[in-house]
Amino acid sequence: MARHIPKLEDLLAGAQLPALPQSAIRLLELSQDPDNGPAEFAVPIEGDPGLTGQVLRFVNSSYFGFSREISSVKLAITLVGIRTIKNFSLWSAVFSLMPNPRCGPFDLKSLWQDSLRRALFARLTGRSFSLPEAEDLFAAGLLQDMAVPLLVKELPEQYTELFEVRAREGRRLSDLEMETFGWNHAQAAGMMARMWSLPDHFISLLEGHIDHRNQLQQGDSSLGHLAVSLSALLPSAVDRDWREREEFLATYQQVARGNAESVAEVFQEVDRGFEEFAPLLKLSQPATSLYEHLTAEAAPAN
Repeated sequence: MARHIPKLEDLLAGAQLPALPQSAIRLLELSQDPDNGPAEFAVPIEGDPGLTGQVLRFVNSSYFGFSREISSVKLAITLVGIRTIKNFSLWSAVFSLMPNPRCGPFDLKSLWQDSLRRALFARLTGRSFSLPEAEDLFAAGLLQDMAVPLLVKELPEQYTELFEVRAREGRRLSDLEMETFGWNHAQAAGMMARMWSLPDHFISLLEGHIDHRNQLQQGDSSLGHLAVSLSALLPSAVDRDWREREEFLATYQQVARGNAESVAEVFQEVDRGFEEFAPLLKLSQPATSLYEHLTAEAAPAN
């Protein structure tokens, strides 16, 4: 008997997508008005004790390296920027809502490890091209796979099979999803983001993270999207081999056109950023760093 393939809209509706905390919703509302500043953004954060603690730990981390402790949310926002705090708060909110399903080889911690590396890479790439939305690229890198835990929870048998095929054949999860369901997790992330009334530009970054080939044809207008979709080609923390290495390198060189750092330099910087950032999110170090993946793949076989 053929297995029923649910429509994505019905699947997410049946999954009872949790609501974003009011603090995160208010921050998104405030960001729609450019006249709002640190004083306005501090109010919803200070009204959420848990978020206040997270933001202050974030700003006082070695990642920023301030010489004195920052104890004021308003000062924290002033020092690191509204976008940085807004996107960190958004990711913290989404991180707390995602389920941790038991499904074959699926591992939520590895997914968040991948997300952090991709976020750091997307921001660094965006900055190398002097893009003003580098912090939005960071958040899109973090949240590009946010639909996966929810989808795995709803369709554990199907995703167990998909993960096994991915591990065996090295194919992209999004391609396997399209073949199996007629939709993929990028579309699901976009649908979730719309349900939460996230900004249209951010939704576009989430939905486009699997589409680097089409974005290449659009030129400089798609550099932000390419920073995120390139990050999706990075090796996963659970993978021993980097199957998409050649495609990543070819795409990166075409995008960089001599204007960016070498891949090795970028990967070393991302690895350093991960080491500094991961303790804030209670993440362990991946077994293999990005730089180790790069150099191991480049080494000649014996």
